[in-house]
Amino acid sequence: MKLWVNGALHDAGDALVSVLDHGLTVGDGIFETVKAERGETFALTLHLERLTRSARGLGLPDPDLDEVRRACAAVLEANPMELGRLRITYTGGLSPLGSERGGTGPTLVVALGETGRRPDTTAVITVPWTRNERGALTGLKTTSYAENVVALARARERGASEALFANTVGQLCEGTGSNVFVVVDGRVLTPPVSSGCLAGITRALAVEWTGAEETDLPLEILDSADEIFLTSTLRDIQAVRRTDERELAGAPGPVTAKAMRIFAERAAHDRDPKLG
Repeated sequence: MKLWVNGALHDAGDALVSVLDHGLTVGDGIFETVKAERGETFALTLHLERLTRSARGLGLPDPDLDEVRRACAAVLEANPMELGRLRITYTGGLSPLGSERGGTGPTLVVALGETGRRPDTTAVITVPWTRNERGALTGLKTTSYAENVVALARARERGASEALFANTVGQLCEGTGSNVFVVVDGRVLTPPVSSGCLAGITRALAVEWTGAEETDLPLEILDSADEIFLTSTLRDIQAVRRTDERELAGAPGPVTAKAMRIFAERAAHDRDPKLG
């Protein structure tokens, strides 16, 4: 396995980042996960646009997107595989042991890991912890991910692949690494970005391609929705067959199945889609 670290490819054993990197010491970093099939990325431009938005939101210098593209291409060429998770990580770089940043500039790491196809359905749970829709990191894809690690571990303990959060005012928000949609009386609904959820790339494409509506939803909608599905880079659109103790018989339901089909067709037709 070869990884890109700060300007060059390295063997995995030699791909080193300093223990004083701000991404390690205080979680001062951002990342993107991009799906790669047989060396071809999906929606890379949209992911890089969000990488820049996250950098600006965190106060990091804008990433050099030409370099990031070169790094992605080099890693993909060096590590051929059928289906991979391409991870772009961009941190505050070498810094003192505190919250302030150093002056050496950011760190860029690009790595690729093999993954498998997701099943059409999955189980989710809700967790008692909340997303802060007014926090400093709201809407940014940062490496400060420990909250998600804890929630996902809870989900795994209960036989689920994802944990869903409400925000501080009890509205449905998002999963640890996914966005959530519900189907109510034939309408496809999803929480707005103002709920505190990440503006997911797959989420945005699903909204545009399926005509889904963004609206505030109570967490309790999970108890009555006709259908529920998740979106993320590696899930694409995935139906929910169980939420907590509630079984959704026949998942994927007809609306979700149609959304899955539309997404697959559109994604196959355009590997670097634009929005709007």
